[in-house]
This record gives sequence, structure tokens and C-alpha cells, in this order.
Amino acid sequence: MTQPSPHYQAQAESTCGCARGCSAVAPAANVEPTRTGATVLLIPTMDCPSEENDIRRALGAIEGIRSLGFQLSARTLSIDAGEDAIAEAIAAIRRAGFEPKAVTQDSAGVSPLHPSGMGSGFGRVVLALLLAIGAEALDYFAPDTVLLKGLGMAMAAAAISLSGFSTYSKGLAALRRGQLNMNALMGVAVTGAFLIGQWPEAAMVMALYALAELIEARSVDRARNAIKSLLSLTPDTAEVRQADGQWRELAAAKVALGETARVKPGARIPLDGRVTAGNSAVNQAPVTGESIPVDKTIGDPVFAGTINKTGILEFEVTAAADNTTLARIIHAVEQAQGTRAPTQRFVDRFAAIYTPAVFLVAVAVAALGPWLFDWGWTQSLYKALVLLVIACPCALVIATPVTVVSGLAAAARRGILIKGGVYLEEARKLRAIALDKTGTITEGKPRLVATEVLPSSVPESQVLFWAASLAGHSDHPVAKAIASGLNLPEYGLTDFVALAGRGVEARTDGRKMTLGNHRLIEERGLCSAEIEARLNIHETQGRSVTLLASEQQVLAIFAVADTIKESSREALAELHQLGVASVMLTGDNSATAGTIAKQAGIDDARGNLLPEDKLTAIEEMQRRYGATAMTGDGINDAPALARADIGVAMGAAGTDTAMEAADVVIMNDDLRRIPETIRLSRSVHSILWQNIVLALGIKAVFMVLAIAGSATMWMAVFADMGASLLVVFNGLRLLRR
Repeated sequence: MTQPSPHYQAQAESTCGCARGCSAVAPAANVEPTRTGATVLLIPTMDCPSEENDIRRALGAIEGIRSLGFQLSARTLSIDAGEDAIAEAIAAIRRAGFEPKAVTQDSAGVSPLHPSGMGSGFGRVVLALLLAIGAEALDYFAPDTVLLKGLGMAMAAAAISLSGFSTYSKGLAALRRGQLNMNALMGVAVTGAFLIGQWPEAAMVMALYALAELIEARSVDRARNAIKSLLSLTPDTAEVRQADGQWRELAAAKVALGETARVKPGARIPLDGRVTAGNSAVNQAPVTGESIPVDKTIGDPVFAGTINKTGILEFEVTAAADNTTLARIIHAVEQAQGTRAPTQRFVDRFAAIYTPAVFLVAVAVAALGPWLFDWGWTQSLYKALVLLVIACPCALVIATPVTVVSGLAAAARRGILIKGGVYLEEARKLRAIALDKTGTITEGKPRLVATEVLPSSVPESQVLFWAASLAGHSDHPVAKAIASGLNLPEYGLTDFVALAGRGVEARTDGRKMTLGNHRLIEERGLCSAEIEARLNIHETQGRSVTLLASEQQVLAIFAVADTIKESSREALAELHQLGVASVMLTGDNSATAGTIAKQAGIDDARGNLLPEDKLTAIEEMQRRYGATAMTGDGINDAPALARADIGVAMGAAGTDTAMEAADVVIMNDDLRRIPETIRLSRSVHSILWQNIVLALGIKAVFMVLAIAGSATMWMAVFADMGASLLVVFNGLRLLRR
């Protein structure tokens, strides 16, 4: 299988200045798997790739660290190192302004949900706010005595200390590195206000800023945890058959592969498996997004977290608790949350210039105001401090990640797994889509509808036995349909070879036999006018034709028919409404491709394509239309999936390879999820720019007011807090999709 398209990999560098105040240049986030036995640390204030980069640099010089694994969405870091190196690493992280805490990963192998700090942190901020209000009251109402003034200053200092410890810690760490971030700006502003005698206002600003951070963090966590909350859908225990035939309830994490589990009606399925007894309807919405229950019988797959509706099912466990389809979906979305969308990279680069520029403007206002505008020194300094507060890039830089994460979570809830913000945002640019036929447009469950044994010296029964044997050794849907339709015992084969995009060949009874498509038989020089005429009859009816041939002649013709999914017709109609052209790329013959395309409403159809031909077709479509997606099963279509601007794997529930190969994974086989993805991408892009305009607009207005002397630090912090919460809540609207 291929890896995600290299031209869409996260860029080598990005900058961030999130609500917690980072603005350093950072490498693109790459989420690394946590190694077994590694020490896992929870770092509550590690929110973005820039802070990840700060920690990487802090740990870079420590000997003995074998690997680091960051999970930004869960705020965890795993360190594979010896005990001495671990202790040194924890000390280095603290010096960088972060407070790490040791945690244990949960049994599912996915980072656990973490609170945003609204517990003890909230109580501390409320106390700081009460002290700041008290300081304001003393300053405004109490007589101007040394004692009361000293008490007010002490209350203000206590409020700043309670609410601003983290801000000062990370701000000083940034200044030591020669950086200006949100914490540095706020620390300078509050300290300056206190020193010029505006201590009640300084205390209130710091308390309100800390409160805004907590509220904002909780809102952002809502988006980040939207997909991980699916973990609660998986039961902690499973009912497992013992050696004596009795059933016993065990922890799901301790159930071994191959064991038989049982689930009763109305219960959630605890592990992935394959049904061995019983039949029932199963609600698969948590995994595939399908709202209608799916009938399950012997041999069908079941997924952890789905709901058994009607009958008792027994199933063989096929995946451990930490590797279920649901767990892998959650892990993939966590990885996706670490990638950076194009708009986010633009905002981060802008913020990296914007923050120091604003600091220079504030310094100019403080230094030049008295000379140019005849302001008092205290008045000029106060205006500069107000500028620092209102100009903080908090709302601007938090606008993009919360919107992207909300979009990823909304998609995952619908059974659409998008492998990163870059693909979520770029999907809106698609102008054409290439589609494989079998299993994508059609049901993917073809059946044998006609068999013709041609005259030869070989008995008909022998020909059919050979055909059943070759078909039975192939995984291709058409071969499976032939084997199922013939329903004959298989002969022993030797020298079996699969011919990609053509068929299979093997030796049996001392003869070399080939079972393949029209193109393969033509290449072998075994076609004749009579055979062409027979094939034409089937192909014009939309059937896929497979031929059995020896080295001398064609022995039999097998016609297989597949049916178009009703959802495919609807999906193609929606794609056309969105202005996306459609092209079918299939290894089937051109006549069949044309018939299926006409029935499905596809603009163009190209048949007789090998994998390399599909790759060439994708390149031609990119030149003709622009941004092009490829949709297929993620295996035979691998080269085309890799070359397309966005590769989409269909029907990938429970399939490791498809989930790893494509940029977008449709967990069921419903093509309608593709136009949904494009519409979601357009909504995400629209909200991103709404947030950017909103954040910059509010700041521009208050910067003018600050210079004019019409804005106070109170107004500045409320404007900054309000802008941040507005963009967060606007981004969270996507979760309602």
C-alpha cells in the first residue's frame, strides 16, 4: 500500500501563537506512537506544535533519550529513556515553563481524556477575581490612606500571583529565548500597569485573562475530545467462552485473539471480531456513520462500540482492545489533529510577524507620545500597555485549530476519516474525481450470470473444475463470484501467479491454464472473431467477462454481473451539483465500463486500464480539470491513490491497509460521503476566514480606541477575551453537523 500523498505532507516549519501564548517557529507536528514501557507525561499547558518544539529543544541535549512521542490532542509526551534521563527530562521541561505529570495510558491504548483545568484552577482564578474586585473597591470607595492603599496593593498583588503564575512562568521562559508571545505581552502589560499605580486594573486584567484562558481551554477541549468520547462506547468487559464451555466476564483488554466472545441483544460489542454463531441486526453508526442497522450472520465482521440489536451473537475476536477499528479511528484523528492546514500555517506565519510588530508599536507610543502629541509620560505608558493587551494574537491563532479539529470530529462522526487538516481544507478545491468500478460504484458483490464452455477435446466437467480451481485461489471479486457460482471442488495447483489487472495463471494436470480478462487473452493471441462476437454480447449488457484458456485455445467464457448501488447515483448527482466532474477508471472492458457509467450518471468512462494506466489517467485529469481525487479500494488502485491530490479509500471499516493508505477513508462504502466531505471542507474554509476577519477586525477597532485614549485595560481584556470566545464558538458550530 502507498503512504499518503507526499505533496500533502505537513510543511517542514510552522509557527504558532495559541491561546496559551506560543509563537516560536516549530516543525510540523508528527505524532509518533507511544513505545511500550515508555514514561508517559501529561503536560496540561502543551497545546500546539510551537510548545511541542520548545519541549523538544529543552530535551535535545539530554543523553539517553531514545525517542519522544507527542500527542498534542491529549497533551501527553512519551519518553523512551532510562530513569536518570527521565528525571533530567522532567527538570528540563519545568525549566521551559511547563509542569509535567506522570500518567498511565488506558487499556485501549489511546490517550485518555483530560480535563481542561476547570477544577482547582477554576477555584484559584475565582479567588483571584474576588481579590481583584476587592482591590478595585478599596481604590474607588475607601479613603486615600497609606494603610488602605497598602491593603489594596497587597490584594492586587495576591490576585496577580494566584492567577498569573503560569503566565509569568511561560512569559519569562519565552523572553529568555528571545521570543515575544502572548504570555510575555500580558506579563509586561500587567507589570507595567502595577508599577505606574494602576494596580487594581492590573489585578483585574490578569484575573480576567486567566478566567478567559480556562473557559477557552474548556471550549477547545470540547472539540478535541469530541471524537475521543467514542471510547466510552466500548464496554470495559467481554463475556468469553472458557475451555469447559462456560461463559465468564473478563476485562476486554485481557481477551486474547482467537477467543470466542458473546454479546446479547441491546448490548454494545466489546471487541472487533467475526461472527461464528447467531444472526442479528447491528447499529454500526459509531464506526461507519450508518444510521440503519446492518444484518450480521456467520462470517460477517463486527466492530467494537457498535450495538447488537436483536439476537445473540458469538464471534471470534480478531483484534486486541488497543487495536480495534474504533481505537484506530480515534488514533488516526489524533494524528490528524497534529497536522497543520494551509490557512493555519498562514495565520501562524502572520502571528510570528504581528506580535513583535505590535510590541514595537507599543514601545513607540510610550516613548514618542509625549514628544509628538504632548501626552504625559504616564498617559503614554498606559496607552502602550492597553495596546499590548488588545493586540495579543490569542483570538487570531486559536481560530484555525479549533475550527479544523471540529471539522475532523464532525466528519469522523459521519464515518469519514480525514487524515489531517490539510486534506479537510483542500477538499473544497476538487474539480474532478476518478472512481474505480467494483465495490465503489457497484455493490462489489458480483454473481455469475452466464457460463459458456467452448468446443474442445477437454470434457466440459474438466473445464469447469479447472476454472473453479483458479478462481478459488484469487481474492478478486469477479474470481470469487465465478468460484461461488460454479461451487465445485478445487484441483491442486502449482506455479500459481497473480497477474495484476489481468487475471491469474497456474499449472494443473500438467497443463498451464490462464483465467483472465479480455485484454489478457488478446495479449496471449488467443482471441478470434467468434470469441469477440460472444464477448461483445455480454459486454454490451454491462457484464464483466472472464475467460479460461490453455496455452492453445480459449476453453470457456464466464459472464459476471454487478449491480450499481443506489447511493452511487445520488452521490454522482450531488457531485455534479457541486461542479465536480466524474470519470470511471476500471480494468474492466470498455463496453461494460460505458454501460455502468451511463447507468450511474458518470461523465466519462475508461476501461481496460492496468494500475499504471490509472496513474496516467489521473495525471491527465489533473492537467485538464485541476485538483483531482481518486476513489478506490486502496489496494489495486494504490498508484492512482498516491498520485491524486486526495486519495479516498472506500469501505475500509476494519481494514488496516486502506486506513493507512488513503488521505480520506470512507468507513462504509457509501459514495455520498464524498460530496459531504466537499461541503464540509467548504464550510470549514468559510468559518476559518470568518474567524480571521472577526479577530483582526475587533483588534483593529480597539487599537484605534486605545491610541485615541478611549479604551481602558478593562475594555482591552474584555475585547480580547470576547474575540477569542467568539471564534471558538463559531468553530464549534461544525460539531452540530
